[in-house]
Amino acid sequence: MLLALLLAPAVSAQVAAPASAATRADQPVIAAGTVPDEATRAAVLARLRELYGAGRVVDRIEVGTVMAPPNWGERVVAMLGPDLQQVRRGELVVDGSSVRISGEVANEAERQQLASTLATAAGPNYLVRNALRGGGNRQQQLLDQALADRIIEFQSGSATLTPAGRAILDEMAVAMKQVGDQQVQVIGHTDDVGQREANVALSLQRAIAVKAYLESVGVAPDNLGVQGFGPDRPVADNTTAEGRARNRRIEFRVL
Repeated sequence: MLLALLLAPAVSAQVAAPASAATRADQPVIAAGTVPDEATRAAVLARLRELYGAGRVVDRIEVGTVMAPPNWGERVVAMLGPDLQQVRRGELVVDGSSVRISGEVANEAERQQLASTLATAAGPNYLVRNALRGGGNRQQQLLDQALADRIIEFQSGSATLTPAGRAILDEMAVAMKQVGDQQVQVIGHTDDVGQREANVALSLQRAIAVKAYLESVGVAPDNLGVQGFGPDRPVADNTTAEGRARNRRIEFRVL
């Protein structure tokens, strides 16, 4: 079985959110995958709602005929501790007895503490892989603050930037020049309307268009890479128009 939790961004205690940014405490936490029974599904959702609030939890968990280790549901719920709230842009994946935690935390001490807490909750029969990133990445914070949770807009169904989209990129270019020679990945995302293959291609084309525009306003080409994930990494529920709009986005990730 595979249970994947996409952990919403959280505001770092060390960095205040820009006044123009939507509060990241409103970002969704997406629970997806297959679990062996309804009781496990209900327990996982109840715990997530306790941690993050009922309004933020998006339920995509299915119940199916899958084999699980003994007391698997109890172990999973035990792993859903308050420390997870410190993870930004994260993912917790529990596949049988294999556990992987990824995302960003404020510093190395927090990174080690969270992984230790997770391993203790999981127990000795589970393998926990720690892919968290710590250290308070100042360059990433600069880009996040410049973007301020805004959506870079394109003309419908195309990779042509709108004037509003170009205006945001002008601000991003200033921030990227402050980042210096650090490599930045431009990542395109779409909603889930239409065929996945076409959406993946469109997300990559949009990332390429963003890269080209940033280069045209003075960002060094060697500092930019591109990637397109299509609909595979949503940050909101695709069943609503607002959620689909938020999923059609460009992300900037300092490598």
